[in-house]
Amino acid sequence: MPRNKIIPYNPVLRDLARNLRKESTLSEILLWKEIKTKQILGYQFHRQVPIDNYIADFFCHELFLAIEIDGISHALKETYDEKRQQRLESLGVRFLRFDDLEVKFQMESVLSRIKEWINAYTQNSQTSPSPPSKGD
Repeated sequence: MPRNKIIPYNPVLRDLARNLRKESTLSEILLWKEIKTKQILGYQFHRQVPIDNYIADFFCHELFLAIEIDGISHALKETYDEKRQQRLESLGVRFLRFDDLEVKFQMESVLSRIKEWINAYTQNSQTSPSPPSKGD
């Protein structure tokens, strides 16, 4: 696992990330409540983490795992999100994406998918598993 790998980030994004933490969406607040303080299999996640020239909704340094919540505006910025994800994946970041409504109304399913991904990854740290697609 890339436990000690240093991730580059743009220092200008620190203030923006801080503001995003203060202005979290309801789905971000709900998911944060479930994953903070090592509640997911003992792994520590952080909110609104600058990585390269982007900010991830949630990030676990130990797993190099970003969790993104796609809200209503996702359809409007899908191309941007794809480019952003490709860039971060080129740095070794892995992604799990969830729909805003999924987080609000199917939290147990969301948490189960996160745990499944972590278990699959940690059982075989040589290769990262493909995250389950939306709706699986």
